[in-house]
Order: sequence, then C-alpha cells, then structure tokens
Amino acid sequence: EFQTFQHYFKRINLSMAEGEDQAGRVLATDYVKLVSNDDHEFILKRSHALTSGTIKAMLSAPSSFNSNEMSKVQFREIPSHVLCKVCMYFAYKNRYTNSTSELPEFPNEPEIALE
Repeated sequence: EFQTFQHYFKRINLSMAEGEDQAGRVLATDYVKLVSNDDHEFILKRSHALTSGTIKAMLSAPSSFNSNEMSKVQFREIPSHVLCKVCMYFAYKNRYTNSTSELPEFPNEPEIALE
C-alpha cells in the first residue's frame, strides 16, 4: 500500500502548478521544500514535515521567508536517498497515526538506517 508515495508527490506538484490559492484550495504555505546535500528537492505537506521536532524548530525560527511563499529547509549533511526515506516516513506516520487498521511495517533498508 505504501508504494503510492511517488503518486502522492505527483499529486501535490500538480495542485501547486495549477495555482490554487483560496478557500478549499492548496496554498504554497501549506507545503515545505526539503533540500538534500546533493540538491534534490522534496515538496511535502507542512503538517507531515512537522512530524520532526527539528524541522518544526527550523520552520518556526525567525526567517526572511515571504509569508506567501513555500518554506525551504536545506540539509547540508543528508543525501537525497536518505531524505527521501525520511519524507516517506513522514507520510507513513501521518497515515497511520490514530489509525485503527493494522499497522504495516515501515520499509527500511538496513544500509539507510545506518546513515
């Protein structure tokens, strides 16, 4: 069931490309861009990113971001294959928190866990 993650990103990008911005529509500020050390960008729901206390603190710090623009967080020490897995975990955590259905195991390769 979790293979829909890439579809999740495509759907977000389509919504943002359509320029939705008012009631019932997607706002750029509802999303955050996470950037890996090899400059891969991951756009995800802000509520999912706030799963991380570290990201939450980074996004709440005073910044020069325009309040109408998407926030961007640069991770200078995290490669894209690891940051992708982190984003997948955020979506997994959001999907199954407070769920009454059986919790599937989160797919995590040992080599990524070590990084």
